[in-house]
Amino acid sequence: MVSPENKTQPTVLIVPGLRDHVPEHWQTFVQQELERDRVPVACVPRRADEKLSCRRWVEALEQSLVAIDGPVVLCAHSAGVMIIAHWARTAMRPIHGALLATPADLEIPLPAGYPTFNALRDNGWLPIPRERLPFRSLVAASDDDPLARHDRVVGFAHAWGAQVIELGRVGHLNPVAGYGPWPRARELLRELGAG
Repeated sequence: MVSPENKTQPTVLIVPGLRDHVPEHWQTFVQQELERDRVPVACVPRRADEKLSCRRWVEALEQSLVAIDGPVVLCAHSAGVMIIAHWARTAMRPIHGALLATPADLEIPLPAGYPTFNALRDNGWLPIPRERLPFRSLVAASDDDPLARHDRVVGFAHAWGAQVIELGRVGHLNPVAGYGPWPRARELLRELGAG
């Protein structure tokens, strides 16, 4: 069980997307920085089986939260944002806040190399939940994300009751787009009371 030394300091729970672990990803760097700075941090484990099952990802998020004692700030990227949106529909656990970075629009066909529309539909990702999230959320939106049009991301944010943080032209905020370290993540986590 993750139990922070200071019970008032939220644990940052990293919610990755559907890709396997990427050492050069900004979430990896954030987790390492938080550990170095002795900030409570955990990560939803990536799935070894049923990798595309939305239900299994939601269960993994819930299990990770059960293991954390005290307040939590979620830190999600890409499909990780959609995991949170699906989880929040039935969740009872209070969340201190959430950083939702460059959500992938799973309702439109993704570029080659990503799961197909039919595979995502058949694995429970669609439709994207649009209920208001019961916690403070910041949606970090890219102007040129190949996985989601800016106007669609803003629409998701409004439906979720989230504040939009405009990032400019950062692609999908992943190593292919040049990120790597993303120092703004720590700033936004601090704005949410963690990190």
